[in-house]
Order: sequence, then C-alpha cells, then structure tokens
Amino acid sequence: MTGRLRRAIRQAGTAGILAIGLVVALGLAASWHAAGSIRDGRHARALALLDRDTSLAEAAVRTEIHRYLDTLRTVAAALGAHETLTFDDFTATTAPLRDAGLAGATSLVFAIAAEDGRLAEIQRYWRERGVTNLELRAEGSGREHLFTIFSRPLDGRSAIAASVDLSQSAEPTAALNESRRAGGPAVSDTYVLLRDRDLPVEEQQMSFVMATPVLGVPDSSGRQMFKGWVILGLRGQDFAGWVLTQATRGQVDVNLLAANGGGQETLVASLHRGRATRPDLRREVAVPIANRQWRLVVTADSAGLSGGSPLLPWTVGVGGTMLTLLVGAMLWALAGARLRAEAGVVAATAELREAQRSAHRQVALLNGILERISDGVGVVDEDGAFLVHNPAAKAMLGVNADIDGVANWQAHYGIYRPDGVTPFPAEELPLVRALAGESTDRVEMVIRNPGHPEGLLLSVSGRPFDVDGRRGAIAVFHDVTATREREAELAAFAGIVAHDLKNPLTVLAAHAEMAHDALSGAPHHAREALQSIDRVSAGVIRMRRLIDDLLAYTTARDAALRTQPISLAELVSEVVAERVNHLAVRPDIYVGPLPVVDADPAMLRQVLDNLIGNALKYVHLGRTPKIDISAVVDRPGWIRVDVADRGIGVPDADKPHIFESFHRAHEGQPYGGTGLGLAICRRVVDRHGGTITVADNPGGGSRFSFTVPAADVAPSGAHDGAERHEYV
Repeated sequence: MTGRLRRAIRQAGTAGILAIGLVVALGLAASWHAAGSIRDGRHARALALLDRDTSLAEAAVRTEIHRYLDTLRTVAAALGAHETLTFDDFTATTAPLRDAGLAGATSLVFAIAAEDGRLAEIQRYWRERGVTNLELRAEGSGREHLFTIFSRPLDGRSAIAASVDLSQSAEPTAALNESRRAGGPAVSDTYVLLRDRDLPVEEQQMSFVMATPVLGVPDSSGRQMFKGWVILGLRGQDFAGWVLTQATRGQVDVNLLAANGGGQETLVASLHRGRATRPDLRREVAVPIANRQWRLVVTADSAGLSGGSPLLPWTVGVGGTMLTLLVGAMLWALAGARLRAEAGVVAATAELREAQRSAHRQVALLNGILERISDGVGVVDEDGAFLVHNPAAKAMLGVNADIDGVANWQAHYGIYRPDGVTPFPAEELPLVRALAGESTDRVEMVIRNPGHPEGLLLSVSGRPFDVDGRRGAIAVFHDVTATREREAELAAFAGIVAHDLKNPLTVLAAHAEMAHDALSGAPHHAREALQSIDRVSAGVIRMRRLIDDLLAYTTARDAALRTQPISLAELVSEVVAERVNHLAVRPDIYVGPLPVVDADPAMLRQVLDNLIGNALKYVHLGRTPKIDISAVVDRPGWIRVDVADRGIGVPDADKPHIFESFHRAHEGQPYGGTGLGLAICRRVVDRHGGTITVADNPGGGSRFSFTVPAADVAPSGAHDGAERHEYV
C-alpha cells in the first residue's frame, strides 16, 4: 500500500512538473509572439502612414503645379485677347497676381522674340506702347534674341528691367523654344535665377521658370498669331518646401528631384523633420511638371513614424518572459500544498471577477456611446432581426423596429427613393446589400410613416460583419433633411440668378446681331469690327452654355425623379436627329437593338445627349465621327447602355476624375466645353441607382457605359430594332 502511494505521489509530481513546464513554454511562446505582433503592427502602421504622406505630397505638388500652370495660361489668354498690348494692359491684367498666394514665385514677365535685323523697329513699337526706356541690344551670337518687355515682381523685390536678353541663359531659352514649338506650357531645367546670382551662395536656390506662349485672337481661318511668352520664375525650395510642409505636416523627409537635360537629376527642394533619423522606409513617385517628369522621394524611420517607444516589443517580450517564469515559480510553489492551491484558486477567481467587471464596463461604455450619438446605428443578424437599435435610429425610423423579414421593411418603415414617391426596392436597401456582403456609402432614402408624416431624408451607409462565425450587417443613419433643404434653397437661388443672367445676355446677343446685320454691307475696312462682333456673339453663346450646364447639374441632383417606361430606341433616335441633322459632314452612327427602360425621360435624354455630343466633338481633326450605340442585360432587372466612338480617347490618368465637376481631360486642346457634361451624367445615373464608367474602345476611342433599370411593361409604339445612320 505504501509503495503504491509513493508511486502515485511520484506520478502526480511528474505530471505536475510536466504541466508547469508546458505552462512556461506556452507563456514564453505567447509573450514573444505578442512582441512580434506588436513589432509587425508598428511596421505596417508606419508603411501605411508613409504611403498616405507620399500620396498627400504627390497630390499637393501636382495640384499646385496645375494651379500655377492654369494661372499662367489665364494670363497668357488675357494678354493675347488684346489687339494691341500696352504696358497699362499688362499692369491691369497681372494685378490680381499680387494676392494669388503663389509661393516661391519671383516675378511674371512678358518676353518677345526679335531678329537682329529688326531690333530698331521692334524697339520703336514697344516704346510707343508704354516701355519708354526700352533699349534692345543683342548680346552674343545668333539671329534671334529673347527680350523682356513687361514684368511684375511677386516676391517684394524690384521688377526685372526691360530689354534683358534671355537668350544668353540656356535654361530659359530652351523652355521658351519648347513652349513655342508645343503651343503650351513648358518648364525649364533647374538653375540659379539671374536675379539671385548676386545673393550669398547659402541663400541661392535651385529655381526654374514656367513659360507659355501668348497667342492672338484667331483670325477668320482659325489661325492665331504668336506674340511672345508669359514667364513665371519660381524658387524651388520656397515653392516645394511650402507645398510639402502643408501636405506632410513634418511627419517624413521629402526630396523633390528635377530631371534636367542630359539625364541628370537636381535637388529642387528638401523637407526634413529637424532631427537626426535613420530612415529605413522609402517611397518614390513620378510627378508630371508640364513637359517634364520630376521625382518625389519620401523617406522615414519606421520607429519614429509609427509613434510610441521602439523598445515596446522588447518590453512586452521580456516582461512576458519574466511574468511566465514568475507564474511557473508560483505553480511550483503551490504544487505541494492544498492551501497554496486554494490561494491560487482565489487569485484566479479575483482575476476572473475583474475581467468580468471590465467587460461590464466596456458594454456600459458602448451602450452609453450608442445612446448619446446623434447618428442612428442599427445592427441585424443574418436573418434580418435587429440586435441593436440606438435611440437616434429609432427616432429617425419613426416606428417600432420589431418586424420579421427584410421584404417587409419598405412597407413597414415607409422607405422611398429620394424623390419621395418611388418605393425603395427591398433588395437595394443598404442593410440587405450588406447582408449579401456588399458595402454601401451614403445611400439616400426618404422615410415617411405616421412617425414622420412630412418625410425625413436619410443618408445610410451599410457594412457587413462576421463575428465568431456569425454573419450580420450594420447601418449608420444620418439625417440630411435640413442640409438638402438648404441646398434646395441654394439651387432655387441659382435658378433665379441664372434667369437674371440670361436676360442681359439676350439683350447683348440681340444688339450684336443687329450690329452684325448693319455692318454686313459695309466696306472692306469694317471686317475687323465684324470679327469683334462675332467674338462677342461667341462669348454670349459660351456664357449661355455654362449657365444651362450649371442649372442642369443642379437639377440632376435635386429635381423629382419621375420614372416611366421609355423606348430607348425612340429616345436615341430623337437625340441623334437633333445632333446631326444640321451638320454639313454627316457622321457614321450605328444604333443596335435597344430595349425599354424605366427612367425619367428628361434626365435620361441629358445623359444620351451629353455622351453622343462628346462622341461627335472629341474626334481627330479631319476625321468623320463614328459612333456605336448598343445595349445588353447587365444583371436581372438592369440594362447596360454602351456609347462607343473612334475619337481621341480619354487618357488613363484622367479616367478616375472624368466624372468630376469642371474636370476636363484635354486641357489646352481646341475642344470647347464647361467640364460639367459628364458630371451631370453621373448624377442622373446615380439618381436611378445605376453606375457609369469609361474604358478604352478596342481599335481606338472611348466606350462610355451606364446602367438603368429595365422596364416591366413596354410603352405603346416602342421598338428595339437596329438601325444605322450613315451621313458620310
């Protein structure tokens, strides 16, 4: 009996030692796994922050460069519009630049090209136009020289003197020649500006100039006379340093490098955090600067970027190891005594109770937050039963949330589309789409029921979630009724203002037409006056088009949606006829079989008119437009309409932004427009619950595609046959 007891004790002791060893091993593994997870998490956070700051820096440089180039184009266009440019014209045109906030800008200069044999003639010409002290003296060799005529300082220093021969400096000369050749803006190699070379070396900066040609008003044949250049000087560190500081807020080190001639790179500007670092993270992106590609290099040390102490992973690992060893020692000490075991049980129970109290505090905190936030929050399980419904959500929905089946939600809560009339389909509700695994953002709907008889406009975002294998969905409700009412008031105000703006335009157009008729039979010397009147008429037309597009853009968002079955074939035929019947050179248009859709006729006509109009307008010079219009079933209940062309296409860099307001993909090219047409298309398609995209058309050109709901019943007289309109 004694032997058996001893064997049992030995076996129990061996089992206890093995158990303690297992606990220690697991504790050590968990401690260093946690330390590794913390280290990996810090590194991942540092990478995410570096990517964010890189994107912000790139976007900031790109945006500011575009702003400076747009300013340069605007000044060049304004100067070119003057039939006879004088010093007073230049001074008045460039006066707003003093308050334009152009960081790093030194001065704005108007320069001309002059051949050796015409210096006296050109000097006399510009003296008569206000530059009384002009003395043109050719320096160096070469038949053509580039002289400054007018200048406006932008950095508080004195203006650049007239008659400076820029052709003696290789960098601006190359930029001016490239600008004149390309007919658009150009950027020079980096160099020290002539006006900065008398500064101490430590104060000199690598700088550059932007130049764009000044072209006169087109003559009757459409040609524009070259008058000179507008040149903007920029100090690299002042410009890029200010832009990068605003974008990165001192989180990373940034270097902006310019690609100069001969494949050499020059540091334009650098931004450092002001303390010694050991960067181990690096990102590089290319930034287009007019006709050049510069390089943005962003570096950081992961420890400083992610925040917190870099010793935290080691602290967790060492601390966990010590804690594990301590627990092992405690278990060893408690293994031989019942009282110690009971003390261990008491300690473990206390820890459990503390964890339970902590869990209760967390639940109470979460409930307190949900009860006090102004946005509504609703959580449903995979069957659509509500698990959480905070007071704000209950107040917004207006009725009891206890209802079975997602198919009954629309009728129970009174959910309608933003027009307040069309019932919101149950399968398109954000919570239903989230249950299917699809995330949605800012879906607008109207809630009208006994709790909200006047209707409440909500913006709802939905997300799916999966916790411990249990699927569900969460939705956040935001009341935008007051916001939309204010927007509606602004839209109404815009409509009134637009109407009032059109009245003087109508009077101006009428007087221009009368003046044109009166001068039509005048002698040959009145042709210049007729051309001026034609330019006035063209400006009136452009102003009317801009006002109409702004009103259409507002209407596409705020007007009531009145859907009905529409024969897409008839609507396309009407739009095509309106667009091409007056053309002398007829395009080749193929219209495939088109179904009946459920949409607002007026709004859908705007979409088709904009897309077909763009396909007719954006074509290569001298080519006949070719357009294919077709439709297919995109998914059950939805039709995808394709408008494909063989035009100039949309650059890849512009595709993500092509549907934004006032965005134009072909800046600087002779294609008119307000930049609102495609934004109107997206608003109309969004109002119908569809999507609109753009892609390259195989063989050249673009293919615009949008989806609209299919109609259940065809209207009388509808047809879907294919037809070809060839006007060659």
